[in-house]
Amino acid sequence: MDVARLAALIAATITTGLMAGLFFAFDVSVMPALRRSDDRTVIEVMQRVNVAIINGLFMTAFLGSLLLTALALILHLASGAGSVAPPLIAALVAYALQLGVTGRVNIPLNNALEQAGPVERIADPAAVRQAFASRWAAANRWRTLLCTVALGCLAWALVLSGRL
Repeated sequence: MDVARLAALIAATITTGLMAGLFFAFDVSVMPALRRSDDRTVIEVMQRVNVAIINGLFMTAFLGSLLLTALALILHLASGAGSVAPPLIAALVAYALQLGVTGRVNIPLNNALEQAGPVERIADPAAVRQAFASRWAAANRWRTLLCTVALGCLAWALVLSGRL
């Protein structure tokens, strides 16, 4: 049981760290680079990113983080290691909030960008960019913050679990 608990907690920490890093990379490199690009470039790049990112590795980390954190919490509670529960619950809540931001803001914006059609056929690329870029970037900053909070909570849970 100890091995399963620790393995779930480590895996949750790794997957959450991967997601925090991905969102952070967009915050500090991709979106600032695109801010300096023309409207059609922004639209084309983000349309391509939105297609490319839906893959097995991304989905494993994106959904696995929530599932593995929940599993770590269940295993810790079942074994009587309840002192680790508060940071695990906090991590689970922070990550779930990130999923909420993604589902309510980023995904609908991604879908609207895709529905705009091929970039070369968009009549008013400035309007499409304006409807997308600033709202998407702001929501992504929230995702970065929430994933980083979740990662910090999982790190704290690892510290506490080492004291058991």
